[in-house]
Amino acid sequence: MDKIKCIDLFEHSGNSIVDSLVFSKESPWLVLKEIQSYIVSLIDKGIEGFTKLDEGVLVGKNVKIAKTATICGPTIICDNVEIRPGAYIRGSVIVGPECVVGNSSELKNSVLMKHAQVPHYNYVGDSIVGNYAHMGAGSILSNLKSDGKNIVLHGEEEHETGLRKIGGFLGDHADIGCGSVLNPGTVIGKNTQVYPLSMLRGIFKENRIVKSQNNIVEKENR
Repeated sequence: MDKIKCIDLFEHSGNSIVDSLVFSKESPWLVLKEIQSYIVSLIDKGIEGFTKLDEGVLVGKNVKIAKTATICGPTIICDNVEIRPGAYIRGSVIVGPECVVGNSSELKNSVLMKHAQVPHYNYVGDSIVGNYAHMGAGSILSNLKSDGKNIVLHGEEEHETGLRKIGGFLGDHADIGCGSVLNPGTVIGKNTQVYPLSMLRGIFKENRIVKSQNNIVEKENR
């Protein structure tokens, strides 16, 4: 059976803000529906140790934000995050601790877990990027089908999500090669590496090397 449960893709990050949301649902696409309301509820209550950067935007300690970055609420940025020049956070985003949001990268309705890196020209829409996952320069999590229909996750089984917009779910330590495009609803398992310039669709198991859509090998040393 395809592993597309949150507990199979992600370990607890140790950060209660991130973990309380991600592990509140069994399937990751169900988490996407809760991001905005969850952030708003936390902002309304206030979070100890966080400061208000702008309306609807809370930031933790030791956060570095470039002057040319744009951050819209509702957004929560946790401790020790770096937001580089030209980054665009469109709202309904949680950036977990120790993450990097790089130059000209764009995020919306997404969660970055601990130490996730989207450092150069990345698009992350309606997605969850796991602990220590990395997106190479120019890699994209595409979130909308050209026909506008609801997203179905395709693997050994098909999973109807009922959602029109889903990007990707990258398991812990997943590594996406430069210039790759993950089509809507793509799942990359833990510790799986995707070659540069790949175009993928579907569910890819953990501990694999994905050379292309139909050329996948199991890692020998895990």
